[in-house]
Amino acid sequence: MSRWIWFPLLLLLLLQLVYEVETQVENRVIFLLGRFQNVSISQNETVQAVVSTIPSEVAFITLQFHTQHRNATMSYTRMPGLGLSLTAVDSGLVSALRRAQTSLTLFLSSPDGNTVAGTGVILSYSSTDPVPGACNMEFNLDIDPNIYIHYNLYETTIRFAPANLGYERDGAPPACDQSTGTDTRWRLQYDIYQYFLPENDLSEHSLFTGFQAVADKQGMMENGKRVMMLKSTDVSSMVFNSIPGQGIIYSVIVRDPLLNTSASYVPAHTYACSFNSTLDSCQTLGKISTKIFFTITGLAGLFVCFFGHRFFKCELFCMGFSFAAFFFFILITRTTELDYDIRLALSAMLGVVGGIILVMIWWRFGSVVAVVVIVVGLMLGFLLASVVLFTPLGDIDVFRKSDAVFWVTFCCVTLIVPLFFVRWPREGNITTCGIVGAYAVVLAVNAYIYTSLSYITLNILKRLLNNTFSAVFTDVPFQTIDYVMITVWVVLSVCGIVLQLYRERSRPFFPPSPYIMWQQERERRKTNILDPSHHFPSLPSRLLARVRQLTKRTEPAGEHTPLLL
Repeated sequence: MSRWIWFPLLLLLLLQLVYEVETQVENRVIFLLGRFQNVSISQNETVQAVVSTIPSEVAFITLQFHTQHRNATMSYTRMPGLGLSLTAVDSGLVSALRRAQTSLTLFLSSPDGNTVAGTGVILSYSSTDPVPGACNMEFNLDIDPNIYIHYNLYETTIRFAPANLGYERDGAPPACDQSTGTDTRWRLQYDIYQYFLPENDLSEHSLFTGFQAVADKQGMMENGKRVMMLKSTDVSSMVFNSIPGQGIIYSVIVRDPLLNTSASYVPAHTYACSFNSTLDSCQTLGKISTKIFFTITGLAGLFVCFFGHRFFKCELFCMGFSFAAFFFFILITRTTELDYDIRLALSAMLGVVGGIILVMIWWRFGSVVAVVVIVVGLMLGFLLASVVLFTPLGDIDVFRKSDAVFWVTFCCVTLIVPLFFVRWPREGNITTCGIVGAYAVVLAVNAYIYTSLSYITLNILKRLLNNTFSAVFTDVPFQTIDYVMITVWVVLSVCGIVLQLYRERSRPFFPPSPYIMWQQERERRKTNILDPSHHFPSLPSRLLARVRQLTKRTEPAGEHTPLLL
């Protein structure tokens, strides 16, 4: 009878053991060296990342794991601990192998209790390759191959720990700071790379495809763009221009020039925006106020591009509006802490005042030099100077290290353009209408679809608003949408310039000032007594006569003859 009592208990125990074994198998992911593996981490689950059959010539391996915006924890032990784990969207660990070791197990978990999906890969390195982050003295891990990213509206900063020379299995790592000779880690060099994801694409598939293309050193060198080379004596950090909504993968490749070997840090990515924000997330990046402002600006720019010189007062208002709004936006931003929408509204109101003032200056004085050569010429000069420094010329060291050199160069290019307006004022004004008006259309499109051309002027605005922006690399992606927008800009500019030059070829260079015409007409009436308008009553006399007509009954003219009987 006792056998029948113990049998269900033994069966239950056996089923529980089988379930635990199956659970462990389900939570185990087998990685192959250099092969990407997609991993999904459920709530309260720890996934074992296992790699086996490691060749004997491999001295250390790195496991990297990437998610789009949710944190994942990678650790050496099942229970994460300080100095033994890292929690990030892009995390990686380095494991130095023992002499006879052929397999390795690391652990992945979700720190927030949410399901996390990501992709990972294990890369192997020999004893002659540098060890990324092996001379870490700043971050928590003993060997930290990770790249740490911090961004704000203006700039994105990456930091990483220095590397060390490679060493054999079970060997002692070389000393990091004992000496600075050529046989130490001070001979190492660091190449900074960036890889732009497709524009206007925030999908997880696009990100994972990008990581698969650049996760290792060979892929990054072939597909990424080398931005800078740092020596071991340089600070291990780099500052880039923030591009909200644009996915960028950053990586560092450490090279040993003596042994001609290299190794890759764990790549890290950023969109310079938050996926978790409820107010202004990556999915709803553009503010409504910005879209309204630049939509109106684009419509006005399209009008100026084709009809600006013909409707001269409208052109002057638009140019004065742009000049004043840009100036006061910088002034308000640097001197106050107002909300963005309030700053934009105040700038627009002051821009309207600036446009009216410019029109009134021309109406009162009629000076083409004051309004066309100075204001309109400076607008075109500002845009051309921004284009020049938007090219790779703007990233050379002399401009990044010296604000004085940058602004002197910028001002020289800006001031050269108005000199041509002195000799050809009408042609210069029409050219400005075409180029500046077409660029306003590009800015309007950027309010809805991201294009890198907006950073032609936005980089200048950032440099004016941020004192530390001079050290930033202002490189931006150039992809299909950017080439389309360049074509649109060029076509609109050329069509607008040619159309206005053709239409205005037989007309006066500029319309006369209404106030000066009124003054001339008044003087002509005073001196020319044969002019019928000279004897025309004055305005007060006409008004008084009109009032008398309305208040006094006039008698009919002519004779009254009595009737004859």
